[in-house]
Amino acid sequence: MTAQRLRLLAIGATVLGVFAWVVLTQGPLAPVKVTVEKVQLGNLSNSVFGIGILKARRSYSLAPTMTSRVRSVLVDQGDSVVAGQVLAEMDPVDLDEKLAGSQRVVEKTANAILAAEAQMSEAESRLKTISATLARYEDLRTRGFVSQEMLDAKLHEKNAAASALTAASANLASARDEHARSQADMRGLGKARAQTRLLSPIDGVVVVRYVEPGSTLVGGQIALQVIDPKSLWVETRIAQQQAGQVRVGQAAEIVLRSQPQTPVPGKVARVDMVSDAVTEERIVNVSLNTANASIGEYAEVTLKLPELSNTRSIPTAAVKRVDKQTGVWVLQNGKVGFKPVRTGLATMDGHTQILDGLGDDEMVIVYSQQPLRAGLKVKVVSELVRG
Repeated sequence: MTAQRLRLLAIGATVLGVFAWVVLTQGPLAPVKVTVEKVQLGNLSNSVFGIGILKARRSYSLAPTMTSRVRSVLVDQGDSVVAGQVLAEMDPVDLDEKLAGSQRVVEKTANAILAAEAQMSEAESRLKTISATLARYEDLRTRGFVSQEMLDAKLHEKNAAASALTAASANLASARDEHARSQADMRGLGKARAQTRLLSPIDGVVVVRYVEPGSTLVGGQIALQVIDPKSLWVETRIAQQQAGQVRVGQAAEIVLRSQPQTPVPGKVARVDMVSDAVTEERIVNVSLNTANASIGEYAEVTLKLPELSNTRSIPTAAVKRVDKQTGVWVLQNGKVGFKPVRTGLATMDGHTQILDGLGDDEMVIVYSQQPLRAGLKVKVVSELVRG
């Protein structure tokens, strides 16, 4: 009985030891496994990523200025056009007849000017002749050769000639005003007639055709859209905290949704001065040169920013938010402690700049087997294996 009891005691002690080992190394009392990294000092490369829409910087929407019916459309979507080319024509209705009538009015008023100028010339000549005759009669009257009545009659003739000259001058001014008004009317009709022809303002490509012959358009309703294919850019939205270092001229890489395997080089063409206060984003326009793309297509844009030299950084995964404080869990004599830090730039490759709060030789916890708390015992491993 004694030997059997000893064997049972030995077995029990072994089981108890195994249980204790499991509890202390694998169970709830075991140290939490973590991975750590040391604060890195060196150059920090950075990029900014954004998603945008492909647009044309120079896009022109062509529309009639007044309600009219489409007579003909001479181009289609995808056609190349040159500046001044007629792309579509509206029905002019009676504009041609009105323009012809206006031309005749202009000719009539021009003839009226000629007649008024002739009357003016005659009145001037008559006044000049009568003025000379009056001067002779005044001389003869002083010497007593003519009566006062004859002198008064010549003075009356001079006054009548002066009045006739004034009337002729007024008629000439009125004729000229009427001519100018008729010319203005004719120019207005000419412009209205010209508006029935939709002309291309640039050398470009027709991207949208909204109408067909016979359609009725109201004034301002778009019929065609023409773009300059050399002015394509991606209107990209960049987070405000990342847009501060974006500058015009910086290189970019663009991945169009229609060409995911073929990145297209680009360049920052404009950084908008106004940010979106709701989304906290800033619009950055990135130009590109490609012919195989569609307007309105989504694109992914990566901007290369200047490299930060001699800066400290840690993996972004190590940065936590605890009790409304931004900080990191650090390893202190095998236990966990939390340190608030002031962070700077976060890069696309998973690193965050540390401005303050960490020493150069400190070890930060990147990943842990379970949520951490201050004073928790941990065990450093090279990597965590998920069960």
